[in-house]
Parts: sequence; C-alpha cells; structure tokens
Amino acid sequence: MFAAATLALLAGSAIAKPMFGLTKDAVSDARQCGVSISEEKQRAASEHFRSNRVARPTDSLAKAAASVDVYFHIIHSDETEEGGYVPEQQITDQIDVLNKAYTDVGLTFNLANATYVDNADWFNGVGPDEDAQTEMKEALRTGDESTLNVYTVAFSSGSSAGLLGYATFPSDYESAPKDDGVVILFSSLPGGATDNYNEGQTLTHEAGHWVGLYHTFQGGCSGDGDEVDDTPAEGEPTSGCPESKDTCSADGVDPIHNYMDYGYDACMTEFTPGQIERVQDQLRTYRSLDI
Repeated sequence: MFAAATLALLAGSAIAKPMFGLTKDAVSDARQCGVSISEEKQRAASEHFRSNRVARPTDSLAKAAASVDVYFHIIHSDETEEGGYVPEQQITDQIDVLNKAYTDVGLTFNLANATYVDNADWFNGVGPDEDAQTEMKEALRTGDESTLNVYTVAFSSGSSAGLLGYATFPSDYESAPKDDGVVILFSSLPGGATDNYNEGQTLTHEAGHWVGLYHTFQGGCSGDGDEVDDTPAEGEPTSGCPESKDTCSADGVDPIHNYMDYGYDACMTEFTPGQIERVQDQLRTYRSLDI
C-alpha cells in the first residue's frame, strides 16, 4: 500500500453501464497524442518566453536538481483493472520510469498521493475539448504550478477516442491553472494492456509537454520546428520502431528515439541536451522550479 497516499473512492454520476477500458485492439498502432499548437500560438508563446525567460544564475557551479510532487487521479468505471482500477504497483512503477527518463534533466518526481475516483462519465468521455475534463479537473486538481497532476482515463468515446494522452504547457498555467496537468490512457502504465505502449513512456512524453517541449515533428520540415537546435527537422511522426528514417532534406536523420516523437515505448530512450536546456529554462520561468 502507499505510505503517503490516501486511496479514496468518490461516487460517480453515470447511469448507463460504462464501456470497459481500451485494449490493444482499440488503440491505433500509431501513437496518438492530443497535444497540438497552431503556428500563431507557438509564435506568441515563443515571444512571451523570450521576454520573460528566467536564466540560470551565471555563478551556478553545478546543475541544480528539482523535485516535483505528483498527484495521480485514477478515474475508473468499476473496481477491475479493465475498468480502470489501476494496480498500485503500476503507479509506483510509472514513477520509476519517469524518474529514469528525466535523470539527465535534473528532475525528480515524487508520488505525493493517489486517489481512486469512481466516475464512468469521466473515465470514458474525458478529452481535450470535452466538458467532462473541465468538470474533472475543477473537482480534483491539487497543488500549484510546480505540482504535476496525472489523470488516468479510457479515452473510449467522444472526440478523444483512441488517444494515448494529452497535456498542458507551462506557459498556460497563469491563465488556466485548473486546466494544468496530464491526462493519459490508464492501460499505458507499465504492465498495462495496451501493446507497444505499456512501458510507461506515454507519461514521459506527455510530461515532456508539461515541462515545455513540443513534438520533434512540430512544424514539419520548415518553420521553427520544436525550437530546439539539436533535434533534426522531422516531416512526419515516427510510427513503430524503425531502424532509421529521414523525412527532411536538412542535416540529420529523424530523432526516432526521442521521447517527444511518436515511436513505440521500447523505441523511446532520450532527450537531447538542447531539450534539457529548454526544459530547465521553462521550469524556472513558468513553474517556479530552481533548476
């Protein structure tokens, strides 16, 4: 059992019998992240970041480390694993995966609490543009700008059907603090039922957005891309785990092993030094983390 977690059951409001969670047959073979940003919004966010960037003090002798408290909100339709009742071991294993991925970033994620919430409407229908997610986050979000809230759901109906996850960016917190956080498919946690996406890297990827990173294929082969110099331009997201691919004429092959691409979990192994620098700048600027 969790030493620091309060496991609560909150009554839901669904009337109809809920659909069970997504299985490997219900998820597209290609990773589907619900995060997108228009060129106009990206330009505005970039200008705001340049104007407000908090740089690391020049007298810093070593890379600082920062700690992030994580609150898991396990949304479920019944008390079975298929109904979203994620085993405690999968949650602790997910924190371990997250910490391994972000070691070089200088971030440590600590499980502060895990709450089990019985609500079939949220479990099945939450999505980036759905009223259900606003209701869910308004009711459950905990902490401040430096606190990571993770919601696990099924993405089994509505506009979000088939997603693996989505997240908010650091620069959005000030205008919409209750919306801040990450929503992921419950069966994407380590040991979950979704083949090729059940090693925990969906949360690594979505947390990457939460700390300020774009997809490596942002903008395709032109424009500002992901605004990180050492991730080569990528014309389209990676599918599966190819040996190599090169979709743009610019120097460098596609970053198929990057956590911010779309490969299988087993294919994801790295952030680049440029991404790490961007994350640290974003966290100092928008999440009050001294890193």
